[in-house]
Amino acid sequence: MVHGIGVDICRISRMRSHTPDDAFALRFFSDAERLYLQQRNTSLAQTMAGMYAAKEAFAKALGTGIRGFSLKEAEVLHDADGRPFYRITGKALALQHSRSIDEVLLSISHDGGLAIAFAVAEGPDHPGEDASAFPETGGEYE
Repeated sequence: MVHGIGVDICRISRMRSHTPDDAFALRFFSDAERLYLQQRNTSLAQTMAGMYAAKEAFAKALGTGIRGFSLKEAEVLHDADGRPFYRITGKALALQHSRSIDEVLLSISHDGGLAIAFAVAEGPDHPGEDASAFPETGGEYE
């Protein structure tokens, strides 16, 4: 069941002045994320913008905004095929669990000088919610 969605957009030009070792990166990106960024020489600003947008999208999908946890705790990592995913730790993980969210799915895209991230928070049906309590209408609205 979907518990929340989040979307965020970031101008790639906003990230052009940053490096994986500057104060901005140290504040918002984990060691693993900064290592990934160091390997992205040709598309560093684009990648940083996408990852930062993904962190904001996570906070929106969680339903808390950026409160009660550090954006570093919403790590944006990539599998062997380059697919982005979240590794959630610390207070962000505790908030995620307190909201019955098992997983947050992520998609990132770039175009026209912008990076966008979309996050979907999933978990079990809410306690006490019974799908049989909703009558079927045969697919028509009454």
